[in-house]
Amino acid sequence: MPSQVQKPRFRKVQSFTTNYAPTVITQYESERSGMQVIVADRKGPKINGYFTLVTEIFDDSGAPHTLEHLIFMGSKNYQYKGLLDKLAGRAYSQTNAWTAVDHTAYTLETAGWDGFAQILPVYLEHVILPNITDEACVTEVHHVDGEGNDAGVVYSEMQALQYSSSELMDLRARRLLYPENVGFRYETGGMMEALRVLTPERIREFHKAMYKPRNMAIVVVGEADHQNLLEILDEFEDSIKDDIPLSDPEFKRPFIDSPQPPALEKTIVETVEFPEEDESTGEILAAFFGPDCNENTVMTAIEILLTYLCGSSVSVIENVIVEKEQLASSVTAWWDARPNSVIWFQPAGVDADKLAFVEQRLISLLKEVASKPLDMAYMKECIQRDRRQIKFQAEGSEGFYSNLIITDYLFGKRDGSTLADLQNLKAFDVIENWTDEDWRSLLRKWLSDAPHVSILGKPSMKLATSLKEAEEARVAKRKTELGEEGLKKLKETLDKAKDQNEKPIPAGVLDQWPVPDTSSIHFIESETARSGKARSLGASTNQAQKIIDAAPEGLPLFIQFEHVPTNFVHLTLHVGTSETLAKYKPLLPLFADNFYNTPVMRDGKRMEFEDVVKQLETDTISYQINGAGRVGDYEGMAIQFQVEPEKYSTMISWLRTLMFDTVFDPVRIKAAIVKALADIPEAKRDGRAMAQEIDTGLHMRPESNLVARRTLVKAVYLKRLKKLLEKDPETVLSWFDGLRRSLFTFQNMRVLVTADVAKLPNPVAAWDALTSTPGLDTTKEILPVTRPWAMLNEEGNSPGSVGSIIVPMTTLDSSYSYSTASGLRSFADPRLPAFLVAIGYLEAVEGPLWNAVRGNGLAYGVSFSRDIDGGYIQFRVYRSPDASKAIEVSRATVAKLASGEEPLDKHLVEGSVSGIVLAVADEQATMSFAAQQNFVIGVIRGLESDWSRKILERVRHVTHDEIRAAMTEIVLPVFEPGKSNVVVTCAPIMEENIVKSLSAMGYKTQVQPLSHFYDSYGLEGDDEEDGDDDDDDDDDEEDMEDYDENMDTGDEDDME
Repeated sequence: MPSQVQKPRFRKVQSFTTNYAPTVITQYESERSGMQVIVADRKGPKINGYFTLVTEIFDDSGAPHTLEHLIFMGSKNYQYKGLLDKLAGRAYSQTNAWTAVDHTAYTLETAGWDGFAQILPVYLEHVILPNITDEACVTEVHHVDGEGNDAGVVYSEMQALQYSSSELMDLRARRLLYPENVGFRYETGGMMEALRVLTPERIREFHKAMYKPRNMAIVVVGEADHQNLLEILDEFEDSIKDDIPLSDPEFKRPFIDSPQPPALEKTIVETVEFPEEDESTGEILAAFFGPDCNENTVMTAIEILLTYLCGSSVSVIENVIVEKEQLASSVTAWWDARPNSVIWFQPAGVDADKLAFVEQRLISLLKEVASKPLDMAYMKECIQRDRRQIKFQAEGSEGFYSNLIITDYLFGKRDGSTLADLQNLKAFDVIENWTDEDWRSLLRKWLSDAPHVSILGKPSMKLATSLKEAEEARVAKRKTELGEEGLKKLKETLDKAKDQNEKPIPAGVLDQWPVPDTSSIHFIESETARSGKARSLGASTNQAQKIIDAAPEGLPLFIQFEHVPTNFVHLTLHVGTSETLAKYKPLLPLFADNFYNTPVMRDGKRMEFEDVVKQLETDTISYQINGAGRVGDYEGMAIQFQVEPEKYSTMISWLRTLMFDTVFDPVRIKAAIVKALADIPEAKRDGRAMAQEIDTGLHMRPESNLVARRTLVKAVYLKRLKKLLEKDPETVLSWFDGLRRSLFTFQNMRVLVTADVAKLPNPVAAWDALTSTPGLDTTKEILPVTRPWAMLNEEGNSPGSVGSIIVPMTTLDSSYSYSTASGLRSFADPRLPAFLVAIGYLEAVEGPLWNAVRGNGLAYGVSFSRDIDGGYIQFRVYRSPDASKAIEVSRATVAKLASGEEPLDKHLVEGSVSGIVLAVADEQATMSFAAQQNFVIGVIRGLESDWSRKILERVRHVTHDEIRAAMTEIVLPVFEPGKSNVVVTCAPIMEENIVKSLSAMGYKTQVQPLSHFYDSYGLEGDDEEDGDDDDDDDDDEEDMEDYDENMDTGDEDDME
């Protein structure tokens, strides 16, 4: 008789369809190990896997975080660093991982099931049976290099975080909330002083304790083949049973079977200083213990209560503290899921001298709200709004189900009863019947009458100075103790570790796995239909176009419809800014903040902003106004609404009101300015963002939105604008009106409607409510979209004359850099396919730059820009102990590949092509994404509708010679003095070495304070008005121009 195939030894715990989104959730459990498998089936091209382990530790060693990195260094049967990622790269996949305080998750993101299934068993072996060598710990965790400096991938990452305000405040709050026997107390990322002494053996011990099938959940979101999945997992358990016991009856669930924290006996308020030269503003973090996160109805009520308190500008705490009393720039609230959940409030942008007062104001306001009847009409609207948003997120967010499933695995019941809460939204039905007393009882129990922990985050220049001095002294002492001979031995140890880690993978090993077929990648199809001016781009003969053609005609507004089977309407109104004068551009962030938060005129009556926001919240799921970068135009604005189909015409009516009937109120504009000013000190602490902003100002014209909306502009401009608003409000109001009139013209507007068009009432003519507005000239032709390269200034068109700029920042313990050179200007450039493959090759995980830079602990990461028609190429170094070293090593690595001295790896080339396939899948991961991408390709970029398909075909045929040519012609110049400029932000202690290194490379160098790059856009002020540090004001005055001269500069033709 033929032998029977062993059926997978997994039992189905449950399977159910969610009644608020088209998703089926199925839970399995291994009969041998207890490993959990939870699949959320949903349509789309991507499969997302989250291999999650509950990781509890009782120290700050960083063992959980270091393991997250070391897992990728090889496994029992695949003892090659990089094999997993090279395999993933060829299979339309990418891997990643994160470490939280309570779990570690390893992710696998794949286009199509075939690639996912191929990689899964190899990936899981890396997780459960890793090859943790001493040499891997040297480069990945921490080492001292031959110059006596600390380095290592994990160390560099934590070096950039440890003294940030958020890290210092969060850690102190958790120290006060939790005793030493509770894992939530500790920094699982690792404290620098602990990472310096962490041993490989300690890491191995932690792996042995926590990394076992019984403590792991396999979470899969996407179109999964269940039978194949269970067969793979069954074979995987067979493959590991001789190395690790599948059954472990003595295993205790982390955090669940561990001691629980005692209740807070009293309120504790402490001040925590963080290093910062700008001592003007700080922030507050307040924490309250909440209910068990498994109490679904109560936690749903907590979520709604936080929406009521802090959900928008009309929510009571946000309205009072931010909008009316202007004590903070924002107040956010959230809760962390735990057996004893934690509810957090965070007022940000608080005057450093008022931190204690604002903390007391927050608590007194909670008590005040609890002491009198609530606004039950608004509370019911919060309930309905939260319900709508859950339905919307469940349909459109890739992470919606994975986050909920992971949380349930961490703290829920293993019998599946708590997971079953995802089946429906019954908790909302219960809460809808709650009374005022029910809500106030909840508020009193968990917030207003409960003790809490508050941390007052206070900036301190003194601390910044002392930390720098202490670090310099520590390193200098170590160098002295080591001496020349000791440093030489450290270098030898490091070199040996590098050699061991970088053993090449034999050519035939990867060939065991064929490149998967793309037939299992199910791209989302969105039918395009056009009306009005959009028809000039061409109209198809599909069913969606027939529906639009049969609908009553309206005025010829440019409308592109994208027909997908969604239950919602996604609207984007794209607005160009090419007719907006440069003098108005710095007002754009304020204009956007004010857009939904200002009084309007409706039916001849003034409607105050609180009523506007409340009505918008009733009529929509969500609404935004931002730069149009998401739709491919960094120089435009995008107004977006998400609504239910029956609110389609209501949404259009709101658009008309908000665009043409708003009242520019000095009180509201001042509130927006105050909020924006309060956020500036925190924004200036971000080294990466500041390097990017300096680079942007260096290479782009002042007419560019990207230049005008920078923090480095706001820092001076907003202070002067605030003074001008107080002295001459009519002038400021006239500027806002001029900005509005320049934006909202018929020729400036393009509309994208993503919906099931058959469900739209009057899809075209309904827009006449907007286009019939007096003053809109519907005969004008649509203005062309501004091409990114058209915004480059003289230096941007030919970079290299500046050289390098080094900006020391006291808030940094790391360094960041942006290098910029000339790049492609057109999607039609014949070099584009080779360029895309070349960049993918260089950036590949475990590829040449990964190994040269991250593998040697020189930076957490490096990357290139992909703004194809931007006219520039950028190379970026992220979180580095010395960005100049990362640049130098990267330059040498690229040069060897470009010249042919280092041959191209065929597997990495295959991986690069697969990465481009995955990128296309990313752009179409959800229905709204697929629709938006059609708009970007056809409308913004003016390309053919099948451009993505054609580029995928072309990249498959790129030759090695073409890749090397692209590296030589396009990539290498970004490393060449005279052809590129470099901006570095760094810790002050790093300044001297970076200047020397960049000079040695051939770059001109200059060291400047951040304030040197402030730009007032010609808005005049004086030292007293600015109220800034003296050096800041001096720099501002040097660059000042007569503001009236800018009145006529309007000539027009996330970077990262």
